[in-house]
Amino acid sequence: MPDRNRKFLWLFALANAGGVVGYAPFLTLIFPARIWEIGGETAIHWLSAATFTGALAASVGNVGFGWASDLVGTRRGWAAAGLILTLCSYVLLYFSETLAAILAALVVYQLALNMMLSPLTAWAADTVPDEQKGLLGGLLAAGPPVGALAGVLATLPVFDRDWMQLGIVCALIAGLTAPLLLLKPSDTPRPLTPQRRDPVQLRLDFGLLWLARLIVQVAGAVLFAFLLFFFKSLPEPVSQSQVALLSAVTLTIAFPITIGMGRLSDRLGPRKPFLVAAVISAALGLLIMASKVDNSGAMIGYAVFECSIAIFLALHSAYAMQVLPSPARRGRDMGVLNLTNTFPSLIAPLLAVWLVPGHGFVLLFCVLAGLMVLASVCLLLVQSDKRAATAMVPNPDPTNSSPAR
Repeated sequence: MPDRNRKFLWLFALANAGGVVGYAPFLTLIFPARIWEIGGETAIHWLSAATFTGALAASVGNVGFGWASDLVGTRRGWAAAGLILTLCSYVLLYFSETLAAILAALVVYQLALNMMLSPLTAWAADTVPDEQKGLLGGLLAAGPPVGALAGVLATLPVFDRDWMQLGIVCALIAGLTAPLLLLKPSDTPRPLTPQRRDPVQLRLDFGLLWLARLIVQVAGAVLFAFLLFFFKSLPEPVSQSQVALLSAVTLTIAFPITIGMGRLSDRLGPRKPFLVAAVISAALGLLIMASKVDNSGAMIGYAVFECSIAIFLALHSAYAMQVLPSPARRGRDMGVLNLTNTFPSLIAPLLAVWLVPGHGFVLLFCVLAGLMVLASVCLLLVQSDKRAATAMVPNPDPTNSSPAR
């Protein structure tokens, strides 16, 4: 592997982790706690409204800014602007004191964050060869544990003020993302030149991968948004810091597993077996949570689920980059893929409000486990697997302009 490829991969992994830090601690811990404090008994309804509104803004922002970076011809500039605006949006969120103001600030925050995230993801699709995308997927798995550890740090008892928690998150985002944005053009990999592939099959495979990820992300979105509420509903309520620690430990364990599975998939060729195994394991975790008898059982089930989902999402992102329908519109297409991250946030609140009252979380988890099986069927129908490993080659022309520059 060329030195600049290796350098780019590691710096991209750090930047991706910075993006996860940008949303994970805030949306899973800081924001729900604030809604809980202000909303009282109506907190779950306000959190549902916030999740729905934020997901709409994120969906529009990710596709729009990804497409804009295709058209304008730069990834770095859009991502840098998004980083600056994301940090500013945290200030706006801090000074929002009413529920309505918080919702408005959340929209601004989601647009700014996706201005940074969408071009960054397209940048990797532009430059990382398919035979290295398994490693890329493994490195993407560093994001969730770093985000979880940031949540642990931000919720330590010594940081008991909102401005302290938000300040720590902002410092981590900037520190992790800036090195990639400051990378010299001479140190960035050259763009890739696509070889001819069946466009109809690519669209079908991309659609199946999109649907499988959407289904898996529905389950992830439910737990992402309502995780704190679930643990507070247990016979012995679990504290905010304990939930953060559990997530951090689980995702840290998932990281080396994903690295190993990604490298193995690079060498063997097919990616599907690894993805199918991950979703079946996630279904098992959900069933354990549904049949919980005590806090330990609930935590074990959640750990199995979260570890499996982290592995799936990282490897799926790299796999999907291999079957993007249009090389000239990678930013747009990665934005479309990202809709599988935001659409579930529109579905999750509806599922929670429909299934949880009167039934608790048990029925909800059983329904989500069934959806995992459906996702595995979608994956098995994908055709582009082994042959995708040789579908891209480095562009030998160093003068070729690229959106990654």
